[in-house]
Amino acid sequence: MQITKEEYELFKPLLFSIGYRMLGSVVEAEDIAQETFLKAYQVKEEHIRVKKAYLCKIMTNLCLDVLKSAPYRREQYVGQWNPEPLLLEKLQTFDPSETLIQKEGLSIAYLRMMEHLKADERAILLLREVFNFPYSEIASIVEKKEENCRKIFSRAKQKISSVEGESLNYEENTLIINRFIEAFQTQKIDVLLELVSEDVTLFSDGGGKVTAAIRPIVSFSNVTSLLYGIIKKAPEDFYFEVKNVNYQPAIVIYMNGKIQSILSFYISNEKIVEMYITMNPDKLPVH
Repeated sequence: MQITKEEYELFKPLLFSIGYRMLGSVVEAEDIAQETFLKAYQVKEEHIRVKKAYLCKIMTNLCLDVLKSAPYRREQYVGQWNPEPLLLEKLQTFDPSETLIQKEGLSIAYLRMMEHLKADERAILLLREVFNFPYSEIASIVEKKEENCRKIFSRAKQKISSVEGESLNYEENTLIINRFIEAFQTQKIDVLLELVSEDVTLFSDGGGKVTAAIRPIVSFSNVTSLLYGIIKKAPEDFYFEVKNVNYQPAIVIYMNGKIQSILSFYISNEKIVEMYITMNPDKLPVH
């Protein structure tokens, strides 16, 4: 199949978006997108009706192959697993306004919930809910009957219903995060209690590469104690910035001149319900 430069630039963001949402990994999504194009080049043109659909089929199936080994990989992973944060300023090859990289289904909370889905549930949910593919095309991509795809989609929606209350308003969430930072720095516990759920849970991902909590940290007191402990041990050159990560405000923490961790949030009803601190250096962008 011949693919022009214009078609490559058009389809690459779409393939990356599918891969990143399915796998939660920037590197894997980029690698599999390239592999998709290579496989497509080897297919004769007469065997392809619609290039976009065919490329999506290859990409989805390659991701499904990866997901088949995911249970084993997750079992071997040390501690909590967070999706790889997508620091949008690093995506210089992609136009953030590009409609193919939609904001829906990109939050860390959403991507973590995807881990609770089976591989086919994950694929069908994304193709339908995020990319708005008709069931006829989805059926062709995953090689299942349309009616079966509808049932799988419904089942997947039920499984991730807990994230449907997530606030995705960037401006409002930024105000909450900035208030959280100010209250945290000045140790205004009363303000923190207004902003953070008493049952807040923090998921710390070190991947065995750096020190991190193996199990989720639960409750306001335990989470704030952990965060204060991290700050207390930080070097003098420690600083942080609020940046656009996965189309949501997140705290990017710098130590020793490089990104040390990224703290993302799940906000619902104007309260921080979950936090995700990713410290595994393999998942952090090079500053």
